[in-house]
Amino acid sequence: MEIVSGSVNNTINIGKGIAKELVQGDIICLFGQLGSGKTVLTKGIAQGLGIKRNRVISPSFILIREHLQGKLPLYHFDLYRLRSPEDILGLGYEEYLYAEGVSVIEWADRLKYLMPPEYLKIELSIKKDKSRALAFEGFGKRYKELTKKINEDIRR
Repeated sequence: MEIVSGSVNNTINIGKGIAKELVQGDIICLFGQLGSGKTVLTKGIAQGLGIKRNRVISPSFILIREHLQGKLPLYHFDLYRLRSPEDILGLGYEEYLYAEGVSVIEWADRLKYLMPPEYLKIELSIKKDKSRALAFEGFGKRYKELTKKINEDIRR
């Protein structure tokens, strides 16, 4: 499934639509080049969870930022500065992935062999007209169903 976003507000709204379908323990892995909209999408997800979106910043010097004030906690990972997957092992990242909240992982490709076996993959890319393409793929039964639900919600 692919959705095109023509603006920051549109990407925020897509994130809010995703958030409507999220439950405790969900994992969203974001892929895409610098400036493709990963943090903007995360802001929309946060807003959809009842978290003030201005509290969500790209935590490039902090690998994990917790936002606990929404209907579900949001664990926002930014792995841009991760040198190797081993650098995150000492943080107990797995405890976040399977905790009471939702995990959104920017630069998830940096996890390499530590990628969770099941997750929602969202690949963001910049199109020639400066719009953003968001390609969704579910890994595991829960995330395949989630992709269908998100598609139905967003297309309404």
